[in-house]
Amino acid sequence: MSGREGGKKKPLKAPKKQTKDMDEDDMAFKQKQKEEQKAMEAMKAKASGKGPLASGGIKKSGKK
Repeated sequence: MSGREGGKKKPLKAPKKQTKDMDEDDMAFKQKQKEEQKAMEAMKAKASGKGPLASGGIKKSGKK
C-alpha cells in the first residue's frame, strides 16, 4: 500500500499564453468593436426610459 497515491491528483499546469502582436487590421477591428459597444450602450439607455414598444397581451383574430 503506497500512502500518497490515492485521492485527487493535481491538474497539470497549462502553458502561459503568448501575447501576440497586433497589426493595423486588428487594431482597427478592436476600435470598431469598442465604438459599436458604446453605441449599443447609448441605445439601451435611450430605450430603457420608454415603455414597451408594442402593447402586449393576447392578440385576437377578427373572427367571432
